[in-house]
Amino acid sequence: MDSRSNLPKTGINILHLEDDHRFSELVQQIFAAECGGGRVTRVDTREDFEAALEAGGFDLILADYRLPGFDGESALALTREKRPAWPFILLTGAIGEEEAVECLRKGATDYILKARMERLAPAIQRAMRETRHRGELAHTQRLLLQAQKMEAIGRLAGGLAHDFNNLLTVILGETEIALADPSLPDSLREGLEDARLAADRAGSLTRRLLAFSREQALEPRVLNLNQVVSNIATMIRRLIGEDVLLAVDLDPGLGSIRADPGQMEQAILNLAVNARDAMPNGGQLRLETRNVRLDEAYAAQHPEVKAGDYAMVALTDSGVGMDAETQSHIFEPFFTTKDASKGTGLGLAMVYGFVRQSGGHIYVYSEPGLGTTAKIYLPALGLQKQKDSSAVAVEPAPGGTETVLLAEDDSMVRGFIGAALRSKGYTVLEAADGAEAVQIGSRHAGPLDLLVLDLVMPHMSGQDVAQRLKSNRPQLRVVFMSGYSSSGANSQRILPAGANYLQKPFSVEDLARIVRRSLDAHNV
Repeated sequence: MDSRSNLPKTGINILHLEDDHRFSELVQQIFAAECGGGRVTRVDTREDFEAALEAGGFDLILADYRLPGFDGESALALTREKRPAWPFILLTGAIGEEEAVECLRKGATDYILKARMERLAPAIQRAMRETRHRGELAHTQRLLLQAQKMEAIGRLAGGLAHDFNNLLTVILGETEIALADPSLPDSLREGLEDARLAADRAGSLTRRLLAFSREQALEPRVLNLNQVVSNIATMIRRLIGEDVLLAVDLDPGLGSIRADPGQMEQAILNLAVNARDAMPNGGQLRLETRNVRLDEAYAAQHPEVKAGDYAMVALTDSGVGMDAETQSHIFEPFFTTKDASKGTGLGLAMVYGFVRQSGGHIYVYSEPGLGTTAKIYLPALGLQKQKDSSAVAVEPAPGGTETVLLAEDDSMVRGFIGAALRSKGYTVLEAADGAEAVQIGSRHAGPLDLLVLDLVMPHMSGQDVAQRLKSNRPQLRVVFMSGYSSSGANSQRILPAGANYLQKPFSVEDLARIVRRSLDAHNV
């Protein structure tokens, strides 16, 4: 096999520590003939060797073991201190076995006797191959650590959003009930309106945290990214301003995807806003779509990616760009390079969560002063016609007289939901956990029409409660609720397919609407 087959096609640069210039010329000849060429730079003093290490630009070091006033072992120590990743091969006239073993122990890659120059090309080939593999392994490990960090942050964000949603459910609900009182003084009404607005904004923040943690409620359908981009192109032009030139390049043969249309639009808009902020003095923003195949080699470099066909939307700006350190944090919640008054640091976190929750991949490339490219890849379904998405009329939320068993371990949330259902005319039985719900439901002699159950409760989950009670009352209807979403990691394990689901925080009208819809479905 040709020893040149695994060497870089552009050649490699070798630093040769050698006091005999004639031998160095021989190395250059062998290197050119057997290794495909490159550059061999000879130095013969410690000072020149240290200067070459500082300057960099070399791929491999060949070093004589004994030089006047300097030796290969000292050169090895300097190399491992300043350039630990560079392969280091001793190329010497004579070296004892003990000395050779000691050099290998201290980090030398190999050693070659000058009488065995036929080993030079294979040794260089092996050294470069091992260096490349180490680099690929280190890159994969960095990506894996980053993915693990993002997963841990996502779980924390999802847990915080879940707990916060319980509190917001009470705040929004009690505020709504108070505002519905016609005798409420105007002075109090104004303050409650402000409180409701603040709670709505807080709910928006928790939805973004759930988006990052991949636990937001999505409504996916078949989409074509070209149509999504076309629908929001005018809005993007308004967002970026007149001093930024927008160029749109859509692939007419783009494959369809399955994603939430609203979240898809929001993700593109968030990326466009970040691009605009990176061009304070104007510039260019290019928005394009393409069919892309991410192969096994790409998937090996990005552990979260599955090889296959994707529809890609990419945004490229001519802005200030980012360094590697900034890029490593851009998807983390609350990380931002903007002033505190100009951003929450949740925009890109939301994009990341939506893309990953949709089975896709997002890649950002940037360099300081050279702009940024952000690419969203979503699994392609092929060219499919979209179903008509006519607007659905808002359903009224009437009450009823049925009996509802409510199980919720948070006492404030339970109190709010119970009061809200009673205000709509329902008879409500309340339980503080799953076990108590089973006990109440089993002992209740009268009619029981509906269960409203928190998914995650002490002693017994909402799903377990439903299974136990429905074994004796098979026609019993169920509404599940949680601070997690129906597609979230925690609820996926326990939420049955097609179940009625209400994500916290919710309003009285949201609650009344799903309760009435569930009961009416039973009566059809």
